[in-house]
Amino acid sequence: QVQLVESGGGLVQPGGSLRLSCAGSEFALDSYAIGWFRQTPGKEREGVLCISGSGSNGIRYYADSVKGRFTISRDNAKNTVYLQMNSLKPEDTAVYYCAQAVECTLYPADFRSWGQGTQVTVSS
Repeated sequence: QVQLVESGGGLVQPGGSLRLSCAGSEFALDSYAIGWFRQTPGKEREGVLCISGSGSNGIRYYADSVKGRFTISRDNAKNTVYLQMNSLKPEDTAVYYCAQAVECTLYPADFRSWGQGTQVTVSS
């Protein structure tokens, strides 16, 4: 089963920044929409941001709470999609996942190739 690989999580103080990476090794990520999602224990997986594929690179925000703080971008040469997270808040604490889809839909069920996730903890 093809999986994406997330990295870059860690412990950061409130107001700090992290950059998460989503790397692919078996297919070209630029052909697909790549979404970032997050999940905390006992809650459903929540969409964060998505970037469209096939040269469009349109960005869709799933969570209003991250607007103005999080951005998403691609480095096609590295076959990697990044989630830049600034002004982090304790409520951003979660396991962050990336996955691919044909387009940036609202539904996690439309996404495939989920990775193992990377833990982000925002705490003083």
